[in-house]
Amino acid sequence: SSFSILDVAGGTGDISFRMAKACPSAHITVCDINKEMLRVGKSRAAKLGHHLTFQQGNAQDLHDIPSNTYDIYTIAFGLRNVTDVDAALREANRVLKPGGRFLCLEFSPHLVSNSALLQQLYNIYSFEIIPQLGRYVANDEDSYKYLVESIRKFSTPTELQTRMEQAGMNCCTHEMLTQGVVAIHEGWKEVVL
Repeated sequence: SSFSILDVAGGTGDISFRMAKACPSAHITVCDINKEMLRVGKSRAAKLGHHLTFQQGNAQDLHDIPSNTYDIYTIAFGLRNVTDVDAALREANRVLKPGGRFLCLEFSPHLVSNSALLQQLYNIYSFEIIPQLGRYVANDEDSYKYLVESIRKFSTPTELQTRMEQAGMNCCTHEMLTQGVVAIHEGWKEVVL
């Protein structure tokens, strides 16, 4: 049987392509605020033979999507770029079907390790090396500074879990990956009997 996935902040479709390969029967919609990224994703999907739907939309206001539409809502490395995270979480919960699953992969502002040396190395890498790489590789140091700053200012995994619960999600959890550099967050839309 088929199920539906909404990949928000899906950009050019990288995550959606992986999901399509893993779940060929799924109906996947890539949603992003940037029309040009969607255009590129649609072209890439056609070349790769993926049959995905591409829809422009804002994570904070998915008014074009009816309530209780999707089985799964994913957002990878996009939530911290949303102006109103709480509105985006409420919208995620709204568009999920009862019993639907919310999955968010996002950078975490702090490492799991209690090692002062490891934290110091992470800080040097984040604030000095990443912006320099951005300058040399993409000729865009400022965007890479923004990346680091947005990660450090974002909610901790525990704080985000609380925000998910406040948005109406149940059974919210998170799992730290790569020593806490990223975390995967999971929540479920309540089934009302």
